[in-house]
Amino acid sequence: MPTAKKVRVIPVAANFTTDGTAALKFAKLRVAAYARVSTIKQDESLEAQTDYYEKYINAKSEWEFSDIYADEAKSGTQTKTRDGFNRMIQDAVDGKIDLIISKSISRFARNTLDTLNYVRMLKNKGVGVYFETLNLNTLDNGGEVLLTILAAIAQDESRCISDNVKWGKRKRMADGKVFIPTKNFLGFKKDDDGNIIIDEREAKTVRLIYKLFLDGKTPIYIRKHLEEQKILSPGGKENWQTNTILSILRNEKYKGDALLQKCYVPDYLTKKVVKNDGILKQYYVEGSHPAIISPDVWDMTQVELRRRQENGVQSCGDNPLTGKIICGECGGLFGSKVWHSTSKYRRTIWRCNEKYKSKGAKNCDLPHFYEDKIKAAFVDAFNELYRDKDSVLATLQAVLSDVLTTKKYDEKIEDLTVEHERLCAEIKVMINRNAVTVQNQDEYEQQSGELLRRLKVTEDSLKEQTESQQARSARRHTAQMFIDALRNQPTALIEFDEGLWNLMIESVTVQVGSLEFRFKNGLGITKTI
Repeated sequence: MPTAKKVRVIPVAANFTTDGTAALKFAKLRVAAYARVSTIKQDESLEAQTDYYEKYINAKSEWEFSDIYADEAKSGTQTKTRDGFNRMIQDAVDGKIDLIISKSISRFARNTLDTLNYVRMLKNKGVGVYFETLNLNTLDNGGEVLLTILAAIAQDESRCISDNVKWGKRKRMADGKVFIPTKNFLGFKKDDDGNIIIDEREAKTVRLIYKLFLDGKTPIYIRKHLEEQKILSPGGKENWQTNTILSILRNEKYKGDALLQKCYVPDYLTKKVVKNDGILKQYYVEGSHPAIISPDVWDMTQVELRRRQENGVQSCGDNPLTGKIICGECGGLFGSKVWHSTSKYRRTIWRCNEKYKSKGAKNCDLPHFYEDKIKAAFVDAFNELYRDKDSVLATLQAVLSDVLTTKKYDEKIEDLTVEHERLCAEIKVMINRNAVTVQNQDEYEQQSGELLRRLKVTEDSLKEQTESQQARSARRHTAQMFIDALRNQPTALIEFDEGLWNLMIESVTVQVGSLEFRFKNGLGITKTI
């Protein structure tokens, strides 16, 4: 007969105090809660959740209240942006928490991978997560299988929400409804009804930036000038970034228009914003809000930006001659050099930048010349133009009325836009048909390839016509400014005038012994030096 098994019960360990008395202390679970309120559910306040969980945990004698971790108006698809969540996970890893309570999986995280990774990591540390609405504890047997299924559902819910939000935004774009985040957008603010209006205090800075740029100043010079004048950046800082200047100069919103969907978010989980290089349809809304600068000034700025980029004018300087002096021998730009900078013989000379570009070799034979020579030659050239003032004004006015119109470009752009939309729709139909019906793939690739080729040609033509339209508009505005300046000039010049130089001179070509001034009205005058 087998011997009966003897079972010995091991009692709970006693915790002896310093005075020798024994006090039984049963281990309690250290319980924390995680709460998150999204911007979609404003009626469910963070304070209400915090109060609920604190009472809920303290009501159970076997639990010991640890902490409430919370995030407000944060993304549920990414944990890296949730400070409260990350602090909770770290405390759990550090052994400060035994159990975490969360209302639901979607409240905890809508990313399946993140949810499972964190749950498994906590489980390995002996920490469970309890989801109230499901009565699911991740430490229970079979909990992870159910959790995997439910987390995937929560992630898909997040995807649906993201798709709905995207659809809503694109529908508003298609309807021409413009949203401008004015918080860090220099020059604009919102009135009490939420309408976009001009902030005149900041608009002065925007107009100054455009004026300085069209006066020949570089973005680097403009940045330094704004900092010296203690003018604050869009973010309210004393320091400016050169890229901020360029962004302001390129932003069509300052002329009252809005290009919508410049960027998009391809992955609703990572939420990384990427530039829209033709992947999604864009919408251009004209006159969507008040303009700080005129469309003509904006067009002039875009033309000047392209001109400087093509000519490689990136120098930092406040000299009005910079970028306008061209070598008649090699086509390079002239740059300034200071001789005897610390003595009374200080002189500024101009020399072709290509002359000694290669070490030990002279690439250009044109000699240097002094700055005062070119300024004096400009005075002579302008006065020659001024003497024939009436005739020049009459010719310019005729050109302005008959030639410098953008009508033909406007019509071509409209036709090309219609063609672009038609080709996009045809390509989409072809792709969808190929996805659901069996087709000859050689024929499909040939036809789709031809459509894509035509689409590329149309896009290139559209870009070319748009740039030509801007250039023509800029020339028209420049011609009008030229006319106004010449008409309002009371006398001939007796000394160099920087304002007239910036307004009137397109370029100066240097030859041996002469300078050819090309005025912005197209007239050329040559002066000997």
